[in-house]
Amino acid sequence: MHPVLDDTAMAAAIRGNVLASRLIHRAHVEACWYLYAPACALVEADRTRPGAAEHLAALPAIAVLDLDLPAALAVAQQNTWAGAHCQYAAQPTPDRPDGAIIATTTPDRWTGEPVRVLDLNP
Repeated sequence: MHPVLDDTAMAAAIRGNVLASRLIHRAHVEACWYLYAPACALVEADRTRPGAAEHLAALPAIAVLDLDLPAALAVAQQNTWAGAHCQYAAQPTPDRPDGAIIATTTPDRWTGEPVRVLDLNP
């Protein structure tokens, strides 16, 4: 499983959201489970919850995704950097042919976008 945490999921994890915490725990103890934190979403989460970026980046179960050139070009075409970087990170790749799932507490934000969503609202 390859969930991408959007900025709302990251902020929810810091606030103690049970479902976000379960994802982080599962990625820590299960083989083949990876959690991704796009850098742009991490910045936005830190703006919402100061200290979130440092805390989440320190967790061994979370891989921070850099803003490389292809991601930057994708971000340039969207309205928000956080959302665009998450959407880019969730696209299919050779090692993830089905793409990744975006974990979020605002699933309506992703309506109409070509991504799968995991709602973290209890």
